[in-house]
Amino acid sequence: MWRYLVGAVAALLLAGGGMLLWKGTGGARGGFAPQQAAAAMLAQSDDAIPDPPSASEKTREQKRFSRYDHDRDGKVAREEYLAARRKAFARLDVDGDGRLGFDEWAVKAETKFANADKDKSGALNPEEFAVTKVQRKTKPRANCPPAEKPKEDEES
Repeated sequence: MWRYLVGAVAALLLAGGGMLLWKGTGGARGGFAPQQAAAAMLAQSDDAIPDPPSASEKTREQKRFSRYDHDRDGKVAREEYLAARRKAFARLDVDGDGRLGFDEWAVKAETKFANADKDKSGALNPEEFAVTKVQRKTKPRANCPPAEKPKEDEES
């Protein structure tokens, strides 16, 4: 029980010391308040501080709409909406016939298979197949040891 009392007193002392330091740095005893610094800079010359850039008020959805609205008429036409899909299709349609064959559609998978098949046998053994594993980006996790159970306080 006495540990809790000592902990509470220490916390109060730390908080009080922090407040004294905080109050002491902004006052007239050697501190320099931000308002005073801004006023001193303005007094030096009016040309010294450029106007800050204006922030955009657009939301994420408004920005997405603007990317699709190519002619800036305030509407997204069907052709504007499908333009990104047409570009992706054109990249896959390597022979330019307007039709997407299986080989054109699966070119990434075929390339991955060909690169993995080191012995050019037309089949992947387990070691070669392991190379085709999809590499996913994972979020880093904290590597903390498991928490230990607290020992019971001995009352003295």
